[in-house]
Amino acid sequence: MSAAIRARELVKTYPGGRGRAPVHALDGLSFEVAAGTVFGMLGPNGAGKSTTTKLLTTLAVPSSGTAAVAGHDIVREPAAVRARIGYVSQGSAADPVLTARENLLLAGRLRGMRATEARRRADALLEELGLAEAASRAAGKHSGGMRRRLDVAVALMHRPQVLFLDEPTTGLDPESRSAMWAEISRLAADGGLTVVLTTHYLEEADRLADRLMIVDRGRKVVEGTPAELKAAAGARSLDEVYAHYAGRRFDSEGAAA
Repeated sequence: MSAAIRARELVKTYPGGRGRAPVHALDGLSFEVAAGTVFGMLGPNGAGKSTTTKLLTTLAVPSSGTAAVAGHDIVREPAAVRARIGYVSQGSAADPVLTARENLLLAGRLRGMRATEARRRADALLEELGLAEAASRAAGKHSGGMRRRLDVAVALMHRPQVLFLDEPTTGLDPESRSAMWAEISRLAADGGLTVVLTTHYLEEADRLADRLMIVDRGRKVVEGTPAELKAAAGARSLDEVYAHYAGRRFDSEGAAA
């Protein structure tokens, strides 16, 4: 299976400022994501998950190391990377004044789609994501679950190869969260889409991810399928796996001590 993402020894250092030491947000992070799979990133706040996403979506440049997304280098070919990815941030990107359909048409036109193509794609996504009945309603009047589905639809307008989801179900009620889980699973299974999922919900990671990576202090602690991680930690749930690895320090080689 080909790799949709290859990251090698990624380092990101931010200046400390005012005499403070530099901040090492990423410290030699390496991993691969197979095409057509759901890859989950777990870790405490400040572990490096958001920084990793920023680098892979070309919103930031690594201090050193390399990465390729959909076969294109994130530093040398940022425009090619952006053309092949979709990104759903923690906050909604939809214009609350525009309707669901207008938001999608705007996204399509900004991506260079012809008007006819954009309308066809928007109608298909509205139907697939259960938004057809609310297509003419202002996004600001949608429920939380509907807004998140609209955010996903916006990110999918140009048919990306890789979709980045940053805490996609935070703040949703259980029913809306379950519906979003089903939609993410369908997208990966039916469309061959590669999904990179950042989440704090361990149940969400266990249900959706084909592989998981736990990061802490900018380094990889452990990686594997949910079943592999449970077996290695002698755990019955990801909660126990996370508790097993959380806060573990690293030796000089970068492995969990």
